[in-house]
Amino acid sequence: MAPGKDAPGKPAEKPAPAGDAPAKPGKEAPAKPAEKPAPAGDAPAKPGKEAPAKPAEKPAPAGDAPKPGGKEAEKAPAKAEGAPPAPAKPAAKPPAKKPDAAPEPPAFEKGIADRLSERFGDRVSVKFVKAGRIGIGASRDDVHEVAEFARDGLGFDHAESVSGVDYPQDKEIEVVYHLGSYSDPSLAGQVLALSTRARREEVPVPGSDATRLPSLRDVFYSVEFHERETFEMLGVYFEGHPDNRRLLLPEDWADLPPLRKDFAIKGR
Repeated sequence: MAPGKDAPGKPAEKPAPAGDAPAKPGKEAPAKPAEKPAPAGDAPAKPGKEAPAKPAEKPAPAGDAPKPGGKEAEKAPAKAEGAPPAPAKPAAKPPAKKPDAAPEPPAFEKGIADRLSERFGDRVSVKFVKAGRIGIGASRDDVHEVAEFARDGLGFDHAESVSGVDYPQDKEIEVVYHLGSYSDPSLAGQVLALSTRARREEVPVPGSDATRLPSLRDVFYSVEFHERETFEMLGVYFEGHPDNRRLLLPEDWADLPPLRKDFAIKGR
C-alpha cells in the first residue's frame, strides 16, 4: 500500500446476539424463532430446545374439594333437609338402692319376747320388739294364761292402762293391756303390750251379745276401772269382772258405743 493513502476499511461486523455463534462476514444470520415461555414452576428449557409439555392433571369430580397436596378431600355425607333430629339417648338409670336391713332389736327386749315364744310357741305372736316396748298378741282363749305368765314369770306386776281399737272390716274389736312393773327395777322403763280380739257385732247389745272377753281383773287388780270404760265405750263385755256397770255414760244409754267407727253424733 502506497504511503499517504488510507487503507480501505473493512465493513463493520454486526454484533452477534448473546449465546449465538458469530455470523459469517457479509451475511446476516437467520432469525431464531422465539422460545415458548416455560410454565411457572417448571425447570428452564435448554437453549435451542423446547421443554416437553407436562401432561395436565385429571380434574377432580364435581362437588369434591381437593385436599392440600393434590389429593381429593373426603366429603362428609350431607344431612338431608327436613330430616328429624336423631333421638337423644335415654339417661342411664341410677342403680337401684338396696333396702336398708332391719335394725337388730335390743337384746333385753328380745330376751323377753323369746321367753314368751318359748313358753307358748305359736299360741302367741310377737308383733314388735323395740327399745322399751314389746308387743305380744294372744287369742281370747289364751290371753288369761299369758297374762299370768307375764306377772309370775316375767315380773310385770300391774296394768298401766287398757285401750281398744275397732276393726269393722275384720268384724273384730281389739283390746290392748299395757303392762308394767313396780317391783323389778330392770323393768322400770319397759311396757309389755298384750293384745287380744273379740267378735264384733254389727248391731251391738253390750252385755247380751257375743262381743266378750275374759276379764284380767283377777290377774291385775288395776284393770277394774279400765275394763269398765272399755265395756261402755266399745261394747266389750268382760266375763268374770266383779262390776261391769257403766263408768262414764248413763245407765240408760241406748246408742252405739261412742268409740266405734260407725258412731255418729246426732245432728251431724
